[in-house]
Amino acid sequence: MSPIVRIEARIVDLGEGMLVRRFLPSRQQRMVGAWCFLDHAGPVDFAPGHGMHVGAHPHIGLQTFTWLIEGKVLHRDSLGNEQIIRPGQVNLMTAGRGIVHTEDSLADGQRLHAAQLWIALPPEEQDCAPDFAHYPDLPQWRAGGARLTLLAGTYGEHTAPTRLYSPLFGLDMSCDAATAIDLQLDPEFEYGLLPLEGEVVIGEEGFRADEFAYLGRGHDSLGLRLAFGSRVLLLGGRPFDQPVLMWWNFVGFTKAAIADAQGQWESGDHRFGPVGDGSARRLVPPPLPWHDY
Repeated sequence: MSPIVRIEARIVDLGEGMLVRRFLPSRQQRMVGAWCFLDHAGPVDFAPGHGMHVGAHPHIGLQTFTWLIEGKVLHRDSLGNEQIIRPGQVNLMTAGRGIVHTEDSLADGQRLHAAQLWIALPPEEQDCAPDFAHYPDLPQWRAGGARLTLLAGTYGEHTAPTRLYSPLFGLDMSCDAATAIDLQLDPEFEYGLLPLEGEVVIGEEGFRADEFAYLGRGHDSLGLRLAFGSRVLLLGGRPFDQPVLMWWNFVGFTKAAIADAQGQWESGDHRFGPVGDGSARRLVPPPLPWHDY
């Protein structure tokens, strides 16, 4: 078992004053299992007339996984789905060969707190049909002074309903009193832990909110001590067998596949259909970082 790697947040501006803390990918660690992207948004209280408004943008080769803690967000996509996500719910969008979506605060001036994750699809599912699913009910139970919500995978007798394509695990832990938790882990998985609020102690190491702890592989158990009012996100998964490429909103296994997707988005190709009536602001990608594809 390797020592814990401490990963600091990278601040990213999503536009219109929306700042998030990004932990995956990072220089120290690009993925945890198939989890290839992790942003922590909020908690933030938007000023009157302001909110989160992310314009139309495409995805390929991944699933977007939204875990909402506070606020209400409207998802719309090129399949015609319109879905409000509320606290304690998950939106799971499968991009496959291509999808476009927007995300907006349901009402400006509201409070927002969420974790936004991406899951890299395995090579055999990269070109699957796009899809969207909403999960309002997730397995919950209590351990000591903590409430546990299973977001992905299986833990003991609990199995999350979220449809995934790789062996993964996701668990949200929140406490209303200082508490200790002992968890059983899969030694074949690698794990990462992010305090979203408060502080957690792993062994003798303390991690405050927005300090990501990469735990590595080989653990069959994990003991945590959570401070009062803490909230912690634990992610796990079986490591990928081959490197994954990520650029802008695209995930793939070849530069050519990503370059083709970006060119098709920029040219208005039918691969990426409109959201709603097509009037949503379209996001513009930065230039590709390579030319040797």
